[in-house]
Amino acid sequence: MRHEDLSVNRPRSTYRHGDLRRALLDAGLAMAREGGPQAIILREATRRVGVVPNAAYRHFASHQQLFDAVRAAALGALAEAIEREWAKTDVIADPAARSRARLAAVGSGYLGFAQAETGLFRTAFFAVTHDVVVSPDPARTGRMGLNPFELLGAALDAMVESGVLPPERRSGAEYLAWSAVHGMALLIIDGPLRRAQPEELDSLGRRLLRMVELGL
Repeated sequence: MRHEDLSVNRPRSTYRHGDLRRALLDAGLAMAREGGPQAIILREATRRVGVVPNAAYRHFASHQQLFDAVRAAALGALAEAIEREWAKTDVIADPAARSRARLAAVGSGYLGFAQAETGLFRTAFFAVTHDVVVSPDPARTGRMGLNPFELLGAALDAMVESGVLPPERRSGAEYLAWSAVHGMALLIIDGPLRRAQPEELDSLGRRLLRMVELGL
């Protein structure tokens, strides 16, 4: 389940005039990668970019504003990681098999991102005053215009349409699937599975995703 090349807007080495907001956001993303949500500090972002703190206030008036932007970008990066797995299912002709594969793709992309971009993953789901279910902010979405939760919903809808998932079992299925996969992700990055070998994690991940499909 380990994925490579799950980067999101790798920070530039120098600030380019006229793009200070992007440079500050890149610095915030770098801090999140290095230390998770607690590492995101506005003053440190300005230091990394090479400007005085007052210069940042036009774009981010507070730490919270920078944090919200970094969190949105982290959710968008997770959505894109899921979409990369999703795209692999496009070649499957049978609608039922394709819908099953897309549900698995959502879970595989989620677990892979948690391992490859742990700091961003923790930032994406750090407790704040708003959740990740609704995405009015396009920064939280991937190229399909959906956030990670909405991609899961789309996969489940496809399962209903293809006859794999009975309509009466569709309600609330997102939360059941999400809780199982998110729990596995936390066991991998913070729990007893953090020292497991990649082959073991891959096997456990595949079994979990199959269990989720059969249990819905």
